[in-house]
Amino acid sequence: MRRATSELPQPTDFTGVSRRDTLRTKAGRGSRSLANLLSEEFENKIRQGLLGEGDKLPTESELVRTYDVSRTVVREALSKLQASGLVETRHGIGTFVRPVHKSTAPILNADELNESVDVLAVLELRISLETEAAGLAAQRRQAEHLQAMDAALKAFEASFSEGADTVAHDFAFHLCIARATGNRYFLDILQHFGSLLIPRNRITSVQAGGRDPDYLRRVNREHEEIYLAIERQDADSARAAMRIHLTNSRERLRLAQRLTQKQAEGDFTSQGATAPHST
Repeated sequence: MRRATSELPQPTDFTGVSRRDTLRTKAGRGSRSLANLLSEEFENKIRQGLLGEGDKLPTESELVRTYDVSRTVVREALSKLQASGLVETRHGIGTFVRPVHKSTAPILNADELNESVDVLAVLELRISLETEAAGLAAQRRQAEHLQAMDAALKAFEASFSEGADTVAHDFAFHLCIARATGNRYFLDILQHFGSLLIPRNRITSVQAGGRDPDYLRRVNREHEEIYLAIERQDADSARAAMRIHLTNSRERLRLAQRLTQKQAEGDFTSQGATAPHST
């Protein structure tokens, strides 16, 4: 049963401390952004059952006022929730909680992916999966699918132009392609793993280029090649463009990991040269 926004859990914890203070305190203690923390706030409420299927989230203006954050932060947080498949936005109506699917299949969850799985191996899976998805999308896409892909591309470009996070928009573009296949299992698999499938979301080194304009322009150009092939319903070109994009992502990730390892080895060598010998 859908609950009104006013009936949803209020943004205070049991101590009575305002959630806006908690968010800013958490953001100040680590590297996570306010957008990540806000999305985690609502993800936890959904996972814990405090927000149920069909519940309407507060409006963008209400979230800005309640959490004392910018509209950009709110939009980015909502994009992350959408990319994770937890909510859906109905234009002109609002954002609503989607059903939380519980599967007994022996498949890794997002936490396991984040903590233990080699992302290079996952990229190999994506190359196989999404290459075929792009071909099917080219054959089956409808006008609304193209509009959604185009919107994701424009949001990606706008975000990197502003120096903002692009991961949610990147993932949204890939979800649009999966949705255009007409086969819900492509979509289910991508949504199961969430935006952790985006390689730069997993690399913390500055060499990874997660927000480097040149790096992001290359990614966006690759996305545009996929989109154009799907738009003209050229299945072979769509498959080729997706394969090239994900193969390039794999190579960029390998390079970032090598640079990170070299940097770590250099730091260790430097520390070893100056540290006193233990007895």
